[in-house]
Amino acid sequence: MSSTFIYLLLFLPLLITAEKCNKYDKRALLSIKSALNNPYLLASWTSSSACCEWYGIQCDPGVPGNSDGSRVTSLFISTDSNVTGTIPPAIGDLPFLTTLGFHKFPNVTGNIPYSITRLTRLTFLFLTWNSLSGPIPSFLSQIPSLTDIYLAFNKFSGSIPPELAKLPFIQIFDFSRNRLTGSIPAEFGNFNKSYPPDLVLNHNSLSGDLPVSLGVPEWGKIDLSRNNFTGDASFLFGAGKSTRYIDLSRNEFAFDLSRVTFPVNLTILDLNHNKITGSIPAQINQLVDSPYFPVFNVSYNRLCGEIPAGPITATFGVDSYFHNKCLCGSPLPPCTSKQI
Repeated sequence: MSSTFIYLLLFLPLLITAEKCNKYDKRALLSIKSALNNPYLLASWTSSSACCEWYGIQCDPGVPGNSDGSRVTSLFISTDSNVTGTIPPAIGDLPFLTTLGFHKFPNVTGNIPYSITRLTRLTFLFLTWNSLSGPIPSFLSQIPSLTDIYLAFNKFSGSIPPELAKLPFIQIFDFSRNRLTGSIPAEFGNFNKSYPPDLVLNHNSLSGDLPVSLGVPEWGKIDLSRNNFTGDASFLFGAGKSTRYIDLSRNEFAFDLSRVTFPVNLTILDLNHNKITGSIPAQINQLVDSPYFPVFNVSYNRLCGEIPAGPITATFGVDSYFHNKCLCGSPLPPCTSKQI
């Protein structure tokens, strides 16, 4: 038996499967291409070629219902300022989609279409660095399969929908660098205490006091920096929590840092440019589970007292401590009797 015949026997069925794509998925994709004004980026999307071989498309021949061709499970396209238009309703005509990504299309505008709720298998939603606008839609809560929602670097406005707290498997909300207003919904305190999503809301216009309910989940990462939040945030901390990343910088938070205990897994803590009082707890140097601590910044607050000596505080220079009320000790000038 020749080697050529063996090759064909083994691999021809796979080649045929790879070339075959579902006609309904192909129709939806061509509709999406048309709605985006047929950009050169999607030149491989032609009626004469198999859609599973197109740029930005992945198919899975193993999903149910593929008798008419492999189903499209991933659509991820990126980086072209010549792509114009809106995300078309036809996006909802890809029922086996698990990943949807539109990234770095500065001339893609408009809202997220309601038809996305038909994507009942969608887990990963990545719509970043575009010019999408309007409110973050509450109807995203109708897609319970979602685990990751990235909407950063757009022009979304309005408040954060409390309905998003209903998503049972969500692992991250990244709504950073938009134009969001209002506060964080109290309902976000209802996430699973031990496995809440990462909450990334930096560079918006969010404001007001944080709901106390946010102190219940053990956030892995919470980034509220560069907003207009006020009041207490001490309940985000706690020695028994597993939080590794807290960035509250450039807000108007006001609480006594002396009363805070730090999560043992903490590796990033940025509190700069707030109205935080008290002193730095010595416990910061006892985080033995965090030998790598790349960010620690308490500058531009109202702290007093001596900087506690230890391996973490000694790692950082003057710019992590300066512009406080009466903070002293290395790397700042030595304390006087009035400062201790």
